[in-house]
Amino acid sequence: MAPRHLERHAVHRIGWLRAAVLGANDGIVSTASLLVGVAAAAQGRSEVLLAGVAGLVAGAFSMAAGEYVSVSSQADTESADLARERAELVAQPAVEREELANIYAARGVELELARKVADQLMAKDALGAHARDELGISEVTTARPIQAALTSALTFSAGAALPVLAAMLAPQRLVVATVSVAAIVLLAVLGAIGARTGRSSVWRAIVRVTFWGALALAATAGVGALFGVAA
Repeated sequence: MAPRHLERHAVHRIGWLRAAVLGANDGIVSTASLLVGVAAAAQGRSEVLLAGVAGLVAGAFSMAAGEYVSVSSQADTESADLARERAELVAQPAVEREELANIYAARGVELELARKVADQLMAKDALGAHARDELGISEVTTARPIQAALTSALTFSAGAALPVLAAMLAPQRLVVATVSVAAIVLLAVLGAIGARTGRSSVWRAIVRVTFWGALALAATAGVGALFGVAA
């Protein structure tokens, strides 16, 4: 008996992984940048922490709302396309069968064989076959608004809480440096975790997230220092 060939793919994680990485990354970058900007303006610890907590709460709700609205728009579009496809399958099944066969033929399958494949797939699940191969909609990639909203809100809150904690524990004169270093380290860890979960390049992910995070921190520190001096 031949051994079973087991393959483990990560594509089924795309929906929640994208929302999780986006939420945690935004939580770290936006909250740490806010803390650094306020601290660089020579504000006291209470003002810095208040800004951080306010940013955490506002950001979590903003991420949830933004993800829900955007992914709901995707879901609405998918539903509309599926409704049109369902109607076309009822009105002109022969045309839809030929359309599906031509898709397979364009991928390299002989036309007669492609027609047989189209016939068999449509006999089992016509809408599913057209959704997958004509529209690019599958169970893996379908939009899930609530999942995206909750994932983003939770991971944003988790990511934002860590720079706030760093600011709380750091000596007053070292808040900017401590939060900046903590944010860069956290972003590197996040990039590595996201890459490992998605089974992609770890170092590429680390460089990508830390570069943009450092840029945001530098920009807000500069703005805070400028307005602090101006005041």
